[in-house]
Amino acid sequence: MAASWEESVEYSINTIYLLFSAYLVFVMQLGFAMLCAGSVRAKNAMNIMLTNVVDAVVGSLSFYIFGFAFAFGEGAHSNPFIGTSFFALSDIPSSSYGYDYSFFLFQWAFAIAVAGITSGSIAERTQFSAYLIFSCFLSGFVYPVVVHWVWSDSGWLSPNSRNLLLGSGAIDFAGSGVVHLVGGVAGLWGSFIEGPRVGRFDAFGKPIPIRGHNATLVVLGTFLLWFGWFGFNPGSFDKILVAYPNTSDQGNWTAVGRTAVITTLAGSTAGIVTLFGRRLLVGHWDALDVCNGVLGGFVAITSGCAVVEPWAAVVCGFFAAWVLIGLNILALKLKFDDPLEATQLHGGCGAWGLIFTGLFAKEEFVIQAYNSGTVGTVRPYGLLMGGGWGLLGAQVTEVLVIAGWVSLTMGPLFYALDSLQILRISVDEEVAGLDVSSHGGHAYVHSDENHPRFYAEYVSLQDNGS
Repeated sequence: MAASWEESVEYSINTIYLLFSAYLVFVMQLGFAMLCAGSVRAKNAMNIMLTNVVDAVVGSLSFYIFGFAFAFGEGAHSNPFIGTSFFALSDIPSSSYGYDYSFFLFQWAFAIAVAGITSGSIAERTQFSAYLIFSCFLSGFVYPVVVHWVWSDSGWLSPNSRNLLLGSGAIDFAGSGVVHLVGGVAGLWGSFIEGPRVGRFDAFGKPIPIRGHNATLVVLGTFLLWFGWFGFNPGSFDKILVAYPNTSDQGNWTAVGRTAVITTLAGSTAGIVTLFGRRLLVGHWDALDVCNGVLGGFVAITSGCAVVEPWAAVVCGFFAAWVLIGLNILALKLKFDDPLEATQLHGGCGAWGLIFTGLFAKEEFVIQAYNSGTVGTVRPYGLLMGGGWGLLGAQVTEVLVIAGWVSLTMGPLFYALDSLQILRISVDEEVAGLDVSSHGGHAYVHSDENHPRFYAEYVSLQDNGS
């Protein structure tokens, strides 16, 4: 039967909303590029910007051919662990499951963000060929499997599953675990296997600061990511024209607005706490620390952004800041070198975000987010809100299985790349910088005519003692 005019208008508005959200999330790729470029030394700026472009283009093809199918493939052979249909978007659009091209684009924007997180962890010392391999594997297989677990209706962790884990399912509304914890754990293994950058620690193990070359780019990247997060979190409702029953003026449109506010509060709180916390620890005000603090707050609230009160977002951001600060201190003690703090920020704050949701999710908002506000529905909610242990148990389970899955897949991949000697560049190339050793020249034009433009010139100058 043909859709009515009202249904067509509703579908059109929902599609426009989802596409606009996808565009906002894609802007985050530019934010990642600027943040990464500013956080590395000038001699590696071209390399890190190229890796962000590669994450997008390689991720597009791998997610199109395999990733979307592994994530959302349903049908006769559907199972709780991995999708089995819709390879290369066959049978899309699908009226049976509500998947169309706009839904694919929105999910694609998430997939390429994961690889960008991991790229930051292994910046300034990784062979370019390794980026191509791990980016394809991560966005085409590792990440989509986790998506299927949590966001597919047939996933074993999904809050929309017929057989809810612990009677609840895990609430990871926009991906503190699915996106950020996956990227953070993958980055952990990459950075651990590669080892610290040359000169990051002295002979006695004392850390030597290696500051990024451009604070302006870091701040610009942070604000672009902030802007994109308004698509990342509110956009995860997928539809905006969903009215809640027994109300005259409430629907997804009110929840979308609340989610945007909650996202802002969590990031802002984490930023201000990081500002003063780092001031107490290091003795000066640091803009770059604040930027990472803001992002840590966003990462943490991404799980529960649709199901908590605004005051709880402040709590989330407060503790996210201290999680980030504490993990950065621990990383230095363990001689762990992550130039973007991606493991600590996305992994640590992502894990905290999942636990936070299990503690503070509000029952009314959970029903709105997952049951469109259906009257009479009963669901587990936050432990500290009186909802029992079911949701918190599911959240802890998600943390553990994501850490385990990514470790079992990305750990061996990085070990294999290292064993084949195609993971880390040589010491000489690292000292020269990836731009001149691998990409034909520096990202910036130098006024000094004697400055080497190519790696061969650099080697020649070193041999001549210059």
